[in-house]
Amino acid sequence: MVDVLFSERMRNRINEWRDRLLQFQNGEFQCQGSPSDSKQQFETLFYKMRPAISLNGFTSHQLRLIQLVIRKNFEDLSYVRLKGENCDSQHLIVYTDSKDDRDLLMKEVNDEHRKHAVGKIQAAIGFRHVIDLLSSEKKLIVGHNCFLDIAHVHNKFVGPLPFEAEDFVASIHKYFPHIIDTKILLNTHPILQQRMKKSKTSLSSAFTLLCPHIALSVSSGIASDSYVKVEAQVDDSRCSSWNAGAKHEAGYDAFMTGCIFAQACSYVGIDFKLRLSAENLAHNEKLQKHINHLYLSWTNADIIDLRTGNKVTETLESNPKRRFSNISFESIVLIWGFPSKLKAKDIRCCITKAFGPTSVTSVYHLDETAVFVYFSKTDFVSKFFSLKKNLERSNDDPISVLNPLTELLEGGNTYAAAYETYKEICSSPISKLLFADQAEATRSKWKTKMVESELAFENSSSKNSTKAASDLKSESFFGQISRDDDDKIINSLYSAEDTQPRTSNMRLTRN
Repeated sequence: MVDVLFSERMRNRINEWRDRLLQFQNGEFQCQGSPSDSKQQFETLFYKMRPAISLNGFTSHQLRLIQLVIRKNFEDLSYVRLKGENCDSQHLIVYTDSKDDRDLLMKEVNDEHRKHAVGKIQAAIGFRHVIDLLSSEKKLIVGHNCFLDIAHVHNKFVGPLPFEAEDFVASIHKYFPHIIDTKILLNTHPILQQRMKKSKTSLSSAFTLLCPHIALSVSSGIASDSYVKVEAQVDDSRCSSWNAGAKHEAGYDAFMTGCIFAQACSYVGIDFKLRLSAENLAHNEKLQKHINHLYLSWTNADIIDLRTGNKVTETLESNPKRRFSNISFESIVLIWGFPSKLKAKDIRCCITKAFGPTSVTSVYHLDETAVFVYFSKTDFVSKFFSLKKNLERSNDDPISVLNPLTELLEGGNTYAAAYETYKEICSSPISKLLFADQAEATRSKWKTKMVESELAFENSSSKNSTKAASDLKSESFFGQISRDDDDKIINSLYSAEDTQPRTSNMRLTRN
């Protein structure tokens, strides 16, 4: 009933305003309100050269009722909602003298809404404008060991990172067709290799070596015609205390990268006095061999070509110590949930006591709750899983208690899995700070795969286990012992560096 009474009252007031408007046959209209408009809920004005009423002080529900009243009772009036700058809206009732005029009004309103929406989008884009400008201008992008930087740019301003490296480089090359990595330039260009004299090619080291006139401060007095002069604009607060060496600050790192690139170009014979444009520099024949190459893996010196997506491995003659063998992911075991008191060296000690001093190549902490163990041979991975499983089944057994691996399994919350499980856990949309928490949050997903993997391993090794037990029983020094004792002996043999029993160090008793 309240809505009905309100709607009828609004219809009468709007009708009065419209009647007064139509009384002026000479086309003139006096913008003055009636005495009933004391609260200024109905404010007369002009919108787009048309008489209009501004609706003030109404609730959203009342405005919807007024809109229904206009639509039902007045063909020559239109309800218009205008969006303001600060999310405020202005609600108008506008008079139109024909259907064509009404259609034109609605077109103008829609255009204004679209313009407002575009303005909000442009304001929200922010730094994306810079990325779009660099892409459209096909500028030469210069970075130092910048694969991760380019990945961040792609993720923040282009789209989600593809799962395959080939798809990633294809997408990057589409938006940034010219990228040069100064680390690759210093490591692969013959002239620059000679200039670097086998020095480190980290950003700060290369900057100090190639640009000492800048890196050692402007007051050092170092000057040479071989050095490229770089002019830097510094704000007033820093101008009085200009200090080089603020590395790991984004702005200064970019400054060092630019200086290294300029000096490197000078050494390979590019004259900046010719004022080459960025596009010409990107196509300079002296740089072509090194453009669009990024380190996919610095430790293995894997370089990927952004134009083709092909991977190549180049020998870094300037730093021969940085040569690493390829990582065998089948030899990696992920361990998490172990006692917090254990560190990497403690975990390595537990495992090497069980499998021999050369069984582990390295132990690497992901965080305080998880480690990667890199075994020297893939065979040790299956032996580790088998021994862990048997120790967990018979944790009260005297032999099991004395096993070096028991310290790692203390508490009963230690998990171990192959590298594929690590990828499975990290691919989950769930994100936790510590790896153990991440694994717990995705437990149901990876646990099923681990069980399937264990069953497959047991099926493939059951014959070998049965034969080993039979061979052990046939030895005369074992005497008559139970099947459980057989299993314990077999399990204890896994703790040796080799799998052959050593009778000189073994004492057996009969139950």
